[in-house]
Amino acid sequence: MKKFFTTTALLCCFIVCFAIIADISGKWSGTIVAPDGSDIAVTYNFKVDGDKLTGTADSPQGSVTIDDGKISADAFSFKVNVSGTDYPHTGKIYADSLAMDIDFGGQKAHFIVKKAN
Repeated sequence: MKKFFTTTALLCCFIVCFAIIADISGKWSGTIVAPDGSDIAVTYNFKVDGDKLTGTADSPQGSVTIDDGKISADAFSFKVNVSGTDYPHTGKIYADSLAMDIDFGGQKAHFIVKKAN
């Protein structure tokens, strides 16, 4: 019986920690270094509903919607469409940041975003 309660308590702690880590809802900001070397300030406004990720991506060029967003455990993916071109993103969730990769038509850029106030 003691083993059952210990296992149950550990499982509950894991579920609570997982829920905290996996919820990336809110505003995240950072800078992408594009393949041409230019810096692009970006802000992502994420909304998580189960395994679905939606929201917007904002830059000095404007705001675009997040399409085909998915989240699973500590990984997520989505794409944004800018002027008819899709830019796929993949990412990993960390306690205080999100590490992301964006595909600029075969050239990838890695960047970090942090929770914005």
